[in-house]
Amino acid sequence: MVRLSSVTILGDEFMGGSYILRLQVARDLNVRFGRFQGGELVRIPQGDMLYLGSAMRGLASRVLRHALRSGDKPAHALYEPLLMEMREAGMVNVCTERSRSGRFHPPTHKKLHWHIDYLLDETAVSLTHAILIRSQERLEGKLGEWLLVQPETIVLVPGLGASDVKGHTHLLAVQANEVWWTMLPVVIGNPSA
Repeated sequence: MVRLSSVTILGDEFMGGSYILRLQVARDLNVRFGRFQGGELVRIPQGDMLYLGSAMRGLASRVLRHALRSGDKPAHALYEPLLMEMREAGMVNVCTERSRSGRFHPPTHKKLHWHIDYLLDETAVSLTHAILIRSQERLEGKLGEWLLVQPETIVLVPGLGASDVKGHTHLLAVQANEVWWTMLPVVIGNPSA
């Protein structure tokens, strides 16, 4: 059986684009997503989750940031493989990401900001896979619409994870086998497939 690579990078020219993260939640959680729904706790079930996002500038920095936790909590195990794959793909170099010194500096700490930050900060949650779609076009809305109608995806709370795309939800529970996950990069990389 073909397995989903832990890091899949589609496209090869642009430094921005969209991304899908696969998360595994080890146990049921109650998470407060910042000010979402007035700061009420949201029940997150044990199992697979999917998060869809975009970063039209700095895709590498955004996804690496997601692989970190706040404070002295350990980074997700996917951090180092992500950094290695991004370097290999030319996404992390002097020409694409600059700091004041002119060199790329992977993020080393994290302040909770986006909805997904609050979930990824939980030690019972593991970021296991990342699919990066390098594109000049903002694909987040189209991918979100497609994912929402898949029978394998479940909306936990409308609007969760999609404050910048009105009417969408970009943090979804997923009840699917490994074939579905393996086919995901194939389908999104070739929408007519």
